[in-house]
Amino acid sequence: MRTRDIRSAIYLAAGAGLIVSIYAYLETVQASLQKYCTINSFVSCGAVAQSGRTTVLGVPDAFIGIGGFILILVVASIAERRRRDLRWPYLLLVFTTVGVGFSLYFVTLELGVIHALCPVCLAAWALGWVA
Repeated sequence: MRTRDIRSAIYLAAGAGLIVSIYAYLETVQASLQKYCTINSFVSCGAVAQSGRTTVLGVPDAFIGIGGFILILVVASIAERRRRDLRWPYLLLVFTTVGVGFSLYFVTLELGVIHALCPVCLAAWALGWVA
């Protein structure tokens, strides 16, 4: 795979992940949006949102996604401009690895503790794995 293709995939996934994370935040502000991603009692954004487990150290999960995807976009942009400086691609690797760690934590929390799955969250996690 060419470097340009990889960069394009990172930008596309991080941009889409940012949009999905913003939507996840809007669901917490406007609860009526949760009905669009509630299929049944298990696949339900509302069940996850009402579980009381949607923060990490007081920071809402959606803010972690928004901040993470913005950070990935910024670092990827700097890495592209400074191609000879290898610190930026490695920093990008660190941030995306931390993002994958968060997504594993969130999916474990939803499936193991909350016993519900939020499709919007699932989309954000999948996009984070691609980015």
